[in-house]
Amino acid sequence: MFGSSSEDVVVPRAFKLLKELEKGEKGGAGLPPYLSYGLADADEDEDMRAWTGTILGPAGTTLDMRVLELAIECGSAYPERPPEMRFKTKVNLPFVKGDGTVDLKTLGVAQAWKRNNSIEDALNAVYHAMMRPECRRAPQPAEGTRY
Repeated sequence: MFGSSSEDVVVPRAFKLLKELEKGEKGGAGLPPYLSYGLADADEDEDMRAWTGTILGPAGTTLDMRVLELAIECGSAYPERPPEMRFKTKVNLPFVKGDGTVDLKTLGVAQAWKRNNSIEDALNAVYHAMMRPECRRAPQPAEGTRY
């Protein structure tokens, strides 16, 4: 049959990132209200590598209603591999290293990553990890503290 294939269509990296940028900038439909993301410097980043993201701290946790900023790096292996993420806002969480780097392996994101996953999926994994019992009551640095 013409036009049918059992193989998935591989969307080029640039097109995938443009689609993610559009969703991140427009927000609204489909984007959780506790997440936002976009390019760190759209004028200077033709390869769409450097992104910034924010997570609104989950209710009922020691991060409740805090605006948490992250630097997101979509390297040349993205989207085959997950983005690298580093908190800019200082947090005390078991999956965040001393320099703010998010250990996506401990969250299970790296192992389960598929090409069709997105920056939103990675941010969502971090948000949901913040609600784990071992994270909910973790003492946090003063609000506004940065790495």
